[in-house]
This record gives sequence, C-alpha cells and structure tokens, in this order.
Amino acid sequence: MSHALFAALYAITLLLAAPAAAQQQTDVVFAPGRHTVTLTGAIKGDADHGYLVAARAGQLLTVDFKPTNASAYINVIAPDSTGEALFVGSSGGNHFAASVPVEGSYHVLVYLMRNAARRNEVARYTLRIDLRDASAAVMSAATMPAASAPSASDALVPGTRFHATAEITCTTSAGSRPGPCKAGVIRRAGGTTTIELTTPDGGHRRIFFTNGQAMGSDAAAGLEVQRQGELQIIRIGAIEVYRVPDAFVGGG
Repeated sequence: MSHALFAALYAITLLLAAPAAAQQQTDVVFAPGRHTVTLTGAIKGDADHGYLVAARAGQLLTVDFKPTNASAYINVIAPDSTGEALFVGSSGGNHFAASVPVEGSYHVLVYLMRNAARRNEVARYTLRIDLRDASAAVMSAATMPAASAPSASDALVPGTRFHATAEITCTTSAGSRPGPCKAGVIRRAGGTTTIELTTPDGGHRRIFFTNGQAMGSDAAAGLEVQRQGELQIIRIGAIEVYRVPDAFVGGG
C-alpha cells in the first residue's frame, strides 16, 4: 500500500470515529439583571447545536435539558478542553451544575446519539441555562476559610498533567466502607483548582474549587461541604463522600 493511500484511509477512519461537529452555534445572552435564560430548539440527524456561555472562573453554571427524544443529550465543554468534555450527558443525565474552573466560553452541545442520528430522527428540546456567582449559591460554604490560592506556575508531576497526586479517603457506593481514591490536582492562575479522582469501583469524579473552597462537581447531584480542621468533607448526593486536605488543594 502506498504512503498516500494509507494516509487517505487513516484520515477517513478518524473522520468516521469523530463525533459530528456542531453545525449551528448560538451565543447565550442574558437579559440585564437576569441570570437565567430558557431556550427552545430542535435538531435532526447529525445536525448538532452548540450554545456558548461566557463565564468567569468560579461562577456556578447550571444547565437543565428537556428533550422530546430519549436519544438526545448535552455535553458541556470547557474553554481549556483538549478534547474531553467537562460533562457527558449520555452518562451524567440531563442536569449539569458546577463551579466553572476557568474564564471563557463554555460550549453546551446538544446532539443525538449516533444510532438516532443515522435514522435522521428529530429531537425538540428546552434548555434552561443559569449562571450566577457561586458564593451566593453555595450557602453551606459561605463562612469557611479558604486555603492558599493555587498557582499555575507549580511544577507538574513528571509524566502527568497534575501539579500533585495523592490518595484521598472516599466513599463512593452505598454501604461501602471508606477507601482510597486516586487523585490528581490541577491548579490554575486566578484561584481555580480541579481535583480529578478515580474511585475504587473504576469510576471518575471531578470536583471544582475556587480559592481553595469546593464549589461544585461534574455530578448531577448537589454538593455540600463541612470542615474538619484542615480537611474539607465533601458530600455529593446521598452516597459520595470525599475527605480533601487543604494542602492538596492549595499546595505549599
């Protein structure tokens, strides 16, 4: 096989494997003094629709999606994404709420799963987007002290994209005993931090921090924080519990 033919076949393979790109994009605009907007739309086949939400680091972004087709979902993609989604609706559901880690335009992508797209199905939907200061929305954390602000100049752990790695004590399934979750922390300029965890059952979780304080996660369930000395006890939904040291979040 010639090099040119191999290159052409390889390019076709990548094209077939990649998800369909958004064919329409809409900038989300909030009315003066409002932090919520409700949008309606429709997609057909592989004609995805993207919504761009301009947010500041630390703001709480909430997205609720109500489709008429059970094969329609949303993904939320951060402006600093290298290809991965901050939230994947096909596994996470139709509700997203998190404190956004960096400033920029967050891409809310509405799409049909491949099987439905191939059948050229139609999905009508309602999309409710809420963007507000996270400090006003997370009342349980309002009076907690912040750890030292993270710095993007921290050295990376060799061979990783993390500024530090550790094992965090966690509970991630009903009736289980606390055990170790492997964790990596990404500290960014401006005081925003993301901890990425691998749970004992092979699952994954992201928890977002602003100025050292847990403000949201990539879970559909809500987040509550309690302080125990220099630990943040982070509860997500009715089951998940993570014990995160301040030193791991802020470094130093």
